[in-house]
Amino acid sequence: MGLFDFFKKGLAKTRDKLVAGLRSILPFGRKIDEALLDELHVTMLAADMGPSAVDALVDALRTAWKAGTIKESQDIIPFLKQRIAASWGDDPTALRFAPSGPTVILVVGVNGSGKTTSVAKLTSYLKKQGKSVLVGACDTFRAAAIDQLTIWAERCGASIVKHQHGSDPAAVAFDACEAAIARKMDILILDTAGRLHTQDHLMRELEKIRRVVQKRLPEAPHETLLVLDATIGQNALQQARMFSQVTPVTGLFLAKLDGSAKGGVVVGIREQLKIPVRFVGLGETMDAIEPFDPKAFVEGLFAE
Repeated sequence: MGLFDFFKKGLAKTRDKLVAGLRSILPFGRKIDEALLDELHVTMLAADMGPSAVDALVDALRTAWKAGTIKESQDIIPFLKQRIAASWGDDPTALRFAPSGPTVILVVGVNGSGKTTSVAKLTSYLKKQGKSVLVGACDTFRAAAIDQLTIWAERCGASIVKHQHGSDPAAVAFDACEAAIARKMDILILDTAGRLHTQDHLMRELEKIRRVVQKRLPEAPHETLLVLDATIGQNALQQARMFSQVTPVTGLFLAKLDGSAKGGVVVGIREQLKIPVRFVGLGETMDAIEPFDPKAFVEGLFAE
């Protein structure tokens, strides 16, 4: 499946909502006026693009209409596609790898976001890129998380470092770093406990994990990926905002995009936070992961 087809399939629920709404208000040849712009505003909000992003898009449309660049309804979707894709600019969406030694990827998120499954997908993806991968099971609060990660790692053919349920997550992170260095691994992925930004003790623990990792690998973690559940729409934007206030988030993994009619949240996150989306998860299988591509995303979002 090509990247466009991947996004087209995964964004089906969002697109049904967005494109059906657009089609109803954009009959061929309808002249653009303020009433049409108001209807567009409501339709894009319904796709969970977020008030700020929608305001910016409608303002840009209004400016182009008044300048005579666009005149009729059929001009609007090409304009929106170009504008949304351009909002990513030249920002690289690919993972940043360490120049030498293991690349450390710290994975954070709230419980229920699909974090551990996303770690498995990321592990599988990187293994298929020819990388050697070690996983550190730093979510020691839930025995089920350790068991789940062990099963995923075995399926992927990845190594795992784990301690007993209830042990110190930072100690797991330290041992995982030692093992990654000793075994000359390409990638170390640290799965951390699901936490809310309001849980101070868990946030302090996240800082402790970072400090321990930096003692062994001063430039690490090279990536801090926040896993967001796309099905919660604008709440995902709020989670991203809160997490980025307490820990340096370098990229997003958007999970469950296929189960949501709220895929437009990707546009809102970009407009508000400027944090790059690194990966999207579409489906339950380990292969259901793709690196984020703004152009393919936009084409999939508006595909007829």
